[in-house]
Amino acid sequence: KKYETRVERIIKRYRDEDRPANKTQMARFNILWSNVQTLVPATFSRLPQPDVSRRFRDNDPVGRVAALILERALDFEIQHYEDYRATLKQCVHDRFLGGRGTLWARYEPHFKQAEARGLPEDGAQITEDTDEAPLNEALDYECAPLDYVHAKDFGHDVARTWEEVTCVWRKVYMGEDAVTERFGAEIAKKLPYDATPEELKRTGAYKGGGEGVKKQACVYELWDKSRGYACWFSKSHPDMLDEREDPLGLQEFFPCPRPLYSTLTNDSLIPVPDFSLYQDQAKELDLLADRIDGLTHMLQLKGVYDSSADASLARLFTEGENGTLLPVKNWSQFAEKGGLKGQVDVYDLTPLVQALKIAQEAMAQVKEQVYEITGISDIIRGQTVASETATAQQIKGQYASLRLRDMQNEVAQFATDALRLKGQIICAKFAPQTIAAISAVEQLSPEDQQIIPQAMALLIGQERMMNPEAESPNPLRSFRIDIAADTLVQLDEQREKQDRMEFLTANGTFMEKATQMLAQAGASAPILVGPVMELWKYGITAFKVGKNIEGTLDQAAEQLKQMAKQPPQQKPDPEMAKVEAQKQADAAKLQHEQAVAAQEGQLRQQEIAAESQAREREIRMEAMLEQQRNALEDQRASHQAMMDQAFQRFEAILKAQTAIEVAEISAGAKLDAAQASAARQGVQ
Repeated sequence: KKYETRVERIIKRYRDEDRPANKTQMARFNILWSNVQTLVPATFSRLPQPDVSRRFRDNDPVGRVAALILERALDFEIQHYEDYRATLKQCVHDRFLGGRGTLWARYEPHFKQAEARGLPEDGAQITEDTDEAPLNEALDYECAPLDYVHAKDFGHDVARTWEEVTCVWRKVYMGEDAVTERFGAEIAKKLPYDATPEELKRTGAYKGGGEGVKKQACVYELWDKSRGYACWFSKSHPDMLDEREDPLGLQEFFPCPRPLYSTLTNDSLIPVPDFSLYQDQAKELDLLADRIDGLTHMLQLKGVYDSSADASLARLFTEGENGTLLPVKNWSQFAEKGGLKGQVDVYDLTPLVQALKIAQEAMAQVKEQVYEITGISDIIRGQTVASETATAQQIKGQYASLRLRDMQNEVAQFATDALRLKGQIICAKFAPQTIAAISAVEQLSPEDQQIIPQAMALLIGQERMMNPEAESPNPLRSFRIDIAADTLVQLDEQREKQDRMEFLTANGTFMEKATQMLAQAGASAPILVGPVMELWKYGITAFKVGKNIEGTLDQAAEQLKQMAKQPPQQKPDPEMAKVEAQKQADAAKLQHEQAVAAQEGQLRQQEIAAESQAREREIRMEAMLEQQRNALEDQRASHQAMMDQAFQRFEAILKAQTAIEVAEISAGAKLDAAQASAARQGVQ
């Protein structure tokens, strides 16, 4: 209770909420906010990435591919879901405020239909180990989220060190729908929904029962390491809500890593917040800031003047401008009284300026004390002296950042523990097809794809490869792979380039020297190939880039070793080599001549065949032309005959009509109609 009260007071100080309302507002210097805003990015400047590798640098291709698959799966988890980034940052923030940052890992399967009992609701912070799909439902996707646990929602049994802790618990606030999904409708009806997180009570958001306040039930989740079981209960319910034996099968049993602590002693796990170590200096800074603020307000030009003097003196500082002179009515009397010096007296600001300077110097000294206590150096804060050399600044920064480096290592270890929890849950609970999908095993090299089944068996167990519901061995207990987080220090591009150039230079130099040594070794060269390759691999794998080409290095090393084992070929006799070369040249010449002759024969045969084909085409064309000519003659004769017949008919008709017309003319048009008609019919 004392620790919680202290943390609450520190948070109010950080948020500047502890100002007394019934007193005069005083100036403050919030050194707590400044230090937290400096230390959080200094220790958590970027998201820590997973780094899974073989525990030993042996030639273990199965372990290498298994580590690569698990690293890809972890990378998908932290990039696809925001819980890892947000939770780590909140824990680091709590470490520099309250002195303890905690997270909680859980397994969360999602099915295509979320109506069955026993499925966790999205976002419900309850550790769940159910990996079996209900009837008539299929697994949609799986994830292993990390939940942030507030300082007042986390607890453990009394212990001196974390290794002595046997029981941990946390409080989870759940709505009625979440309780129904997790524990069933019957239990959901019995629980009261009147709980709210402590921070909402502190800010007053819960007072009055407004519409924006969520109605939630407080559920305790307790994990007992000594008994190997976990249970869920509520203080408002007489029976246990749920009980399970070792739900996740983790190596350390607890679903939470060792919290991120500030200052601890070996006799208690109650941390001492950093602010408690320099709170006296913080009070001095507040006092000096208030004094400086008061002195600054007092720095005003004030004075008095003779009331019996000219009234223009009163307007001297209010109406007078640069280069403006004010008139005086009785100049002789004004001069007799000593002018301005004799009638106006201004307050001397020198004591105030000196006091202000002393207060500012004292404030700078107190800040230096705070920086010495917290370990914040002037180089890290960017307050270096321009006259210092680069070497002096580097040496100064190395000694000044010793404590900061220790804080960075603690954050890195905390991130490593969180990634190990995620990795164990992925291997123990995720379906094999899910692991293969999120790690994109189909994009691995063809050589690595051949050993994917063995690598998957190493991660999840041979039994789970055949039966996904079988129990999975813990991959960390196989002693072949290890999970860690890379450095959290902000990347330096120039340093990255230097590392790459150093890698290329060192690799090139070693290969050159090794090649020369093997060339000079003579008959003992095969014996030296093995040690040389091991040294080469040992040097390359120390670099980050060496991890990506480690498989290629293993193959190259094996091939060179096999080549070295083969007996060296004896050098042939020069005379015999000359005779053999002449024989080969003669044989090649004869073969060339035969090939040329064969090619010429083929060309002659092709020419004859082409001439024959051309003659045949010419004959066929002449026959076709003759047929067409005959057909045209026949058509012309037939057409002429038809024209002759038509002309003869036309000629007969013309003669008949001419005879009729002549007869009519000769008869004087006396022929009767009958004769004319008879004549026409005769013509027709």
